[in-house]
Amino acid sequence: MSASSSQRPEKSAHYPTILLAFLRSAKYERRILTYNRWDFSLVFWIPLLVIFLVWWVFSRSQIVDLPIGVIDYDHGPVASTLVRYLDASPDVSVAAQYGSPAEAKQAILAREIYGVVIIPPDFQRSVLSAKPAPIVLQVNAQYGTHSGIIQKGVQSVVGTVSAGTEMQRLVKQGTATSQVNAAYSPITIQRVSLYNATTDYQLFLASTVLPAILHILAMIIGATTVGRELRDHKIDIWYHYISQKSNTLPSHYLTSSPATAVTPTSSADSPIPTPHNNVAIKGASLPLLIAGLNGKLIWPMLAYSLWGAVALTLANEIHPVNFSALALTYGCLLLLLMVSFWLGAIITLATFSLRVGLSATGFISAPSYAFAGVTFPYIAINDSAKYWTDALPLTHYLKLHIAQLQMGAPVLISLPIVYGFIVATFIMLLLTALLTKRALARPDRWGAR
Repeated sequence: MSASSSQRPEKSAHYPTILLAFLRSAKYERRILTYNRWDFSLVFWIPLLVIFLVWWVFSRSQIVDLPIGVIDYDHGPVASTLVRYLDASPDVSVAAQYGSPAEAKQAILAREIYGVVIIPPDFQRSVLSAKPAPIVLQVNAQYGTHSGIIQKGVQSVVGTVSAGTEMQRLVKQGTATSQVNAAYSPITIQRVSLYNATTDYQLFLASTVLPAILHILAMIIGATTVGRELRDHKIDIWYHYISQKSNTLPSHYLTSSPATAVTPTSSADSPIPTPHNNVAIKGASLPLLIAGLNGKLIWPMLAYSLWGAVALTLANEIHPVNFSALALTYGCLLLLLMVSFWLGAIITLATFSLRVGLSATGFISAPSYAFAGVTFPYIAINDSAKYWTDALPLTHYLKLHIAQLQMGAPVLISLPIVYGFIVATFIMLLLTALLTKRALARPDRWGAR
């Protein structure tokens, strides 16, 4: 009885279950997150702070009351009316009136104002006599968004004041009010927004920037989680641990120093067989590696699932959508994060270098938002750049994100993107496991920075 009972644990240790490998790997990674504050912050605190920081930056959903200056050379009633209308416009506000262009230029250089309206002399006389009375607008074109809003606001105010003044002149001459209205507004337009119904900057920029940032951080985590094992000569220790039936792991296996000639003090310390330094592990089990890799990334995945839910909840508070659209977007975001984890790991494993993996991660993920067709229209990207744009996973996710949360598109339109992410996730997981198996068989490449 004793002999048979003593053989059972040994036999089960040689045939560990997939679930047990997953749980061991998750325990291994939990201990690392406990000992390593930077990795813990990258998983928990940094994304949380970034989400609320970005949302605070875009807390003003509209750009309003941009300060401008006025130089009034006329000082007539019509000019005063124009200044009042400018100050009442939602786009601009009159910060100050200046006596000379030099004063206004100094204020623009000091960023006290972003533009200046110059009212010429004899402005009122020209308006009342139906002669041209041009208004000069000078804007700081270094700020493209600001200058565009100021030009739109000033043009709208000038057009309103000009039409109102002319209509008053015609009425005083005896023209009927209905005829005056018809003469100045013969055609009217009713604008109905079918897509992008809101002009909220939080929805337009913040809600799309947050997935891009989570994508960058997820790739960094994927590269670091596997790369640290290669860098510290511990990838064999990790594999030995997930492939043995052991419930304990010594803390010195989780420190940041390379595992050179580490030996447990006693068998009670850990029943894990001590791996030799830089000994190849050939014939590693692919199912065990798949389970172990998922176990290593389960904590980041759970945490980033929460952060993704927070980001989408903030967007849904601004422009509520139906549950199916929100659920589809959230599911696709989770797939994007999984693809990001595996992509970061693949680059590191393929190069056997954490430094190269992190550099490539930054090269791929950091500028991906600029190529995603959000701030710069996808249709205007040249053909050569479109190849790179279409290869980025963030591009396809943001297409779905914008279609479901901003355009109100049917769910069926975005399903092909979800199917593509599902296929990409399984392919990248399998490729990561194969590269891990190759790395275990190449101890001569371990330790690269």
